[in-house]
Amino acid sequence: MLDAQQIGAARRPLPDSTLLAALLYAALLFLAGCGGGQGSAQQESEETSTVAATTENTGDSGGGTTVAGTTGGTEMVLEEAQAAKPYSVVTVPDAQPQSAPTQQVLVDGAEDMSDGPLKENRLVTYYGNPRSAQMGVLGEFADPEAMMERLIQQTAAYSAADPARPAIPTIELIASTAQREPGDDGSYLGRLEPEEIEQYAQVAEENGALLLLDVQLGLNTVADEIEVLRPFLERPYVHLAIDTEYSVEPGQVPGVDLGGVDGVEIQEAVETLTQLVEEEGIADKVLVVHQFESGIVTNKEVIQPTENVEVVLNADGFGGAENKISKYDILVSAEPIQYGGFKLFYTQDVSLLSPEEVLQLEPAPAVVNYQ
Repeated sequence: MLDAQQIGAARRPLPDSTLLAALLYAALLFLAGCGGGQGSAQQESEETSTVAATTENTGDSGGGTTVAGTTGGTEMVLEEAQAAKPYSVVTVPDAQPQSAPTQQVLVDGAEDMSDGPLKENRLVTYYGNPRSAQMGVLGEFADPEAMMERLIQQTAAYSAADPARPAIPTIELIASTAQREPGDDGSYLGRLEPEEIEQYAQVAEENGALLLLDVQLGLNTVADEIEVLRPFLERPYVHLAIDTEYSVEPGQVPGVDLGGVDGVEIQEAVETLTQLVEEEGIADKVLVVHQFESGIVTNKEVIQPTENVEVVLNADGFGGAENKISKYDILVSAEPIQYGGFKLFYTQDVSLLSPEEVLQLEPAPAVVNYQ
């Protein structure tokens, strides 16, 4: 039986693979004990640890400047500012762009009517489930605070590469994980307990980070998962991501059958989040839609951002740089909604792209996730 860890490894087929080949490849990785990335993450962090970084907090605290200490040799300073933006940005004093990243972040023809975090900033996320190292970076750190230190350092690398758009550290937590067995409720989902989500919510809030709750759906709808996560989504620093390929039909099994989500359902999620923002009087939301293949998200033309919700189409999947860049062009640039996102894998990618290389994509990704 393929368990949650194997599903996590199998969820991103190589760009030129069929689903069957990807599942076989992932099974080999699992049996060989691969699928981690902490070593690569640590190496990446050490390379950025000499950068002097400043964390500019735009949270709801009072004014003033607080020295927050050092992280891996990086001096961190917390500058508290306006209440309308409940997050911090990592800035690098006197940083000069190491390349010439495109200034265009919105896709062609799009506009942002919100006051969301992507309007002036970039999200750099650490993706995963704390129960399994096979499912991303979060599972590789027993101590969430140690994970947060690494995430801040990775975030600083993007702020250094593009000082005009300082990046926000973001925890991308898989709140509901697709599984092979239907479970007691028949949804084919295993959920984190609220106490587990709360642990990462507190780490995010204490560090001025955002929390991006990721859902994999199974036989449930996005609306179902929003309702379960509503107590967290009511918080101003918590946002939503959808792993679309694990949304299956009755008679199908996630991780065996390739699923998908219709744009109508995604737009319903946009409207629900918009209503949530208005009812609760909280900061605007980000909705990230993961996709690793054409056709997984259908009817994209009906997906429309609102004055309270920013929408990101995220190109997913591991492999070689050329295939990953081509996939971004197909799934984001050629099918524009509003913003683009790009997934990187510390271990599975062939020659991990640098922040400078990632920012050469057009449009430059507003969200960059690391698994």
